[in-house]
Amino acid sequence: MFRSRPVPEAARRRLLEAGIDPVLARVLAARGIEAPAELSEDLAALLPPASLLGASQAAGLLADAIAGAQKLCVVADYDCDGATACALAVRGLRMMGAQVDYLVPNRFEHGYGLTPAIVELALTHPRLGRPDWLITVDNGIASIEGVARANAAGLRVIVTDHHLPGTQLPQAAAIVNPNQPGCTFPSKHLCGVGVMFYTLLALRAELRARGAFTGREPQLAALLDLVALGTVADVVRLDCNNRLLVAAGLRRIRAGHANAGIRALLRVAGRDAQRAASSDLGFAVGPRINAAGRLANIAVGVECLLTDDEDRAARSAAELDRINRERRGIEQTMREQALDDIVDFDPARLCVVAYRADWHEGLVGLIAGRLKDRLHRPAVALAPAAADAAMLRGSGRSIPGVHLRDVLERVSTRAPDLLVRFGGHAMAAGFTIRAADRERFTLAFEEAVAELAERAAFERELLTDGSLADTTIDLALIASLERQIWGQGFPAPLFCDQVRVLSQREVGVGHLKLTLQIDKRRYDAIAFNRVDPLPALAEVAYRLERNEYQGHARVQWIVEAVAGAR
Repeated sequence: MFRSRPVPEAARRRLLEAGIDPVLARVLAARGIEAPAELSEDLAALLPPASLLGASQAAGLLADAIAGAQKLCVVADYDCDGATACALAVRGLRMMGAQVDYLVPNRFEHGYGLTPAIVELALTHPRLGRPDWLITVDNGIASIEGVARANAAGLRVIVTDHHLPGTQLPQAAAIVNPNQPGCTFPSKHLCGVGVMFYTLLALRAELRARGAFTGREPQLAALLDLVALGTVADVVRLDCNNRLLVAAGLRRIRAGHANAGIRALLRVAGRDAQRAASSDLGFAVGPRINAAGRLANIAVGVECLLTDDEDRAARSAAELDRINRERRGIEQTMREQALDDIVDFDPARLCVVAYRADWHEGLVGLIAGRLKDRLHRPAVALAPAAADAAMLRGSGRSIPGVHLRDVLERVSTRAPDLLVRFGGHAMAAGFTIRAADRERFTLAFEEAVAELAERAAFERELLTDGSLADTTIDLALIASLERQIWGQGFPAPLFCDQVRVLSQREVGVGHLKLTLQIDKRRYDAIAFNRVDPLPALAEVAYRLERNEYQGHARVQWIVEAVAGAR
């Protein structure tokens, strides 16, 4: 069940010689860091915007639009990446002198992306009036019909997106997407807010070349807190370029320079901005913004990120917190139902497709994620579409080794009439099918997974960073680990040790509070979402956390998995 990550010895030695903590050196080397220079947080090391296909073209078009006092309308997605990308685009374009506003689809009324219905709404924008340009953020690469409708209405479109394209690209005036054909940009893992940030960098360079700045240039670094939040919340791979962006954004947040909305969201989540880590963005701030897109209208989240008024930000953050609490309640019921439905799951099956007629379509992605984690299988959850009961909205989550969008592509190729629409990534995707086709889809999905996936992908294995039995586990060690940027593709350290369980009791709703011992050292620990008692001797996989209570900080283990003692 547990296996230690291999640690390249030469890389570990180089990191040690640079003065890096021995545990951290081991962890970093195991994640492919070969030299101290790769840990630089200097933004000068960012990949240049000119290398991102379409960025320079979009910059020229936007510069012309600004010079001509044309109206720009940003069309965003309804998740945290979309909300941050929208706020970034509006703030950044206004810095450049643009007349710009935004529009966000309602998940339940308009569907995903730049649809013809969204174009119709944009034509009579309540604040902007009829725009001259539509700029998509975190969507658009699959909006063939929507871009065509915009073109027919006399609106020009710039697509900025990061999702994988289909066989046909929209007929936009410019497309900025690192995953489009012909793009040689080395980082294919920019999320929507990252792509928009690069588009703004290219625009600033274009305006600089035109001599448009008579005073100080717009400081786009002031927007990096938004880039960090969207990048972490969208769970894209934290390659070197993304880690630079997230590190820079976290520095601003810790220094007290985050925008009012992010500060307010950290407060309602009970997180200390001065100690903010990527986990705070991913597990505290991001879910509160996502909840609005899942249950209500993501515009609440966008407005929270756009305002500079502290009181307004606080009110928006409180509303997002309320929506998130509502989301948790609905999700808990759906999760319990989904887990009940897989009690007799056949382990010979390679995937799971879950459905209930009363499920909320905005939360099916979360349920798919829970099922994926529980079964270690690609999982799809389906719910009736609010706008059309004859349709089902599906969301899927996958495991390493099973590319989910490729699976859906295979389903679509084999049965062209089955998927009404689909899109996504390797690990997450969304789609729509007809309710009458649910059983047919289940069979087709299983067949596609069987064709494309290696059987080894379905063997559950937990990679760890080995033992800390011979290490002093203290707050200094935790601080050295917290300073790094962890996330998708660069996972936070997970250690593994043989322990003696001295005490255990249930706390809260379904959690175990533990006292564990290695040799003669005792540590507080907690195992979330576990009520089954641990054996007296156990092998546990755990993370380290600084636990602060009434002004006193101490080490706490977060137990992620348990095996019997060897």
